[in-house]
Amino acid sequence: MEMNMADTKIGVITHYFDKIGVGIIKLEAPLKKGETIKIGEVEQVVDSMQVDHKDIDEGQPGQEVGVKVSAKVREGEEVYKVE
Repeated sequence: MEMNMADTKIGVITHYFDKIGVGIIKLEAPLKKGETIKIGEVEQVVDSMQVDHKDIDEGQPGQEVGVKVSAKVREGEEVYKVE
């Protein structure tokens, strides 16, 4: 996997819901809808983010947010924001 030095670690996957294709990210840095993230080989734009089944536009450090992912991710995988 190619890692750009400008990419910033923003969190880690704590859970993956296979049936609905959602990864739970424990955030270490803010994350906004519309930003691009990379999880393993998966790079995608965040177009849906939820906390406690409520849509949010921005997640804050310490929160666990659910993000719709385009491919299977694994618990423990690091999440990076692509700059």
